[in-house]
Amino acid sequence: MNKVTIIGTGYVGSTIAYTLTVSGIASDIVMIDINHEKAKGEALDIRQGTPFCMSSCSIYAGDYSDAADSDIVIITSGVARKPGQSRLDLAQINVDVLKDIIPKITKYAPDATYIIVSNPVDILTYAFCKRSGIPEERIIGSGTILDTARLRSRLAECYSINQQNVHAYVLGEHGDSSFIPWSIVNISNVPVAQYRSSLINGPTDYPELNEKEIEDYVKKSGARVIARKGATFYAVSISVCHICKCLLSGIDTTMTVSTMLHGEYGIDDVCLSLLNVVGHKGAHSKVLLSFTDVELVALKNSAEKLKEIIRNTNI
Repeated sequence: MNKVTIIGTGYVGSTIAYTLTVSGIASDIVMIDINHEKAKGEALDIRQGTPFCMSSCSIYAGDYSDAADSDIVIITSGVARKPGQSRLDLAQINVDVLKDIIPKITKYAPDATYIIVSNPVDILTYAFCKRSGIPEERIIGSGTILDTARLRSRLAECYSINQQNVHAYVLGEHGDSSFIPWSIVNISNVPVAQYRSSLINGPTDYPELNEKEIEDYVKKSGARVIARKGATFYAVSISVCHICKCLLSGIDTTMTVSTMLHGEYGIDDVCLSLLNVVGHKGAHSKVLLSFTDVELVALKNSAEKLKEIIRNTNI
């Protein structure tokens, strides 16, 4: 039995619950929200469709005590980003929300792996590490896993190729200071800048690689979705469920999630996204990639931006 507790039943939390249910990843889902009636409504709506799911799933609203024996706890609570607002604008508000939640949930689920989804995710992941007492390998921020998915989908569109053939990462902050290490981006082991010219008898109308255009697309995607429909929740929910699947399957998988740094690349005491190995033991290892000097500067700049927010936030 795989038990997952979701704290926060807004757009993101409820969509994660729905995606976990229809994908068959979890067999037991607890939904917790300060608005208990909202949680009950979301759970009931999903539960009534479970007879047609690929596997049975028990999904219900509960309180913190119902999270006992959870394998995974997903935290989506907090104030959502509004049009024109940056993720970092939410820092103190959502840190305070998290500080209230931590002792209530860790009391009942001390052995769970925690996935932090609320924004600013890197700051909240850092706060959870500092205040919860949970081992750091079992504290995972969703980080740039969504940004990475956006990057890969964009490159796949540009070159009409299966997304699984695109190997590319967004690293650093889940926000404006994130960066793409273009030196290691490739399509089926061919450096992306050379892919177009490497094709024989292939289409000739593929665009020249425009790194800035793609970077802007990735960084502005969330804001564009929010401006058009008010919130983002589908893509992030799929990304979080991917993390859950890797945690529960026990098969180690590399992914860009936010974890605490302890000297990697000369960076310490901050949470941001690098390439992590995630499996049954949590985010238990990091893969140290070879960066160019410019990319290393970008990573350190991202870390410093986050540290500045941490210094000005009551963690």
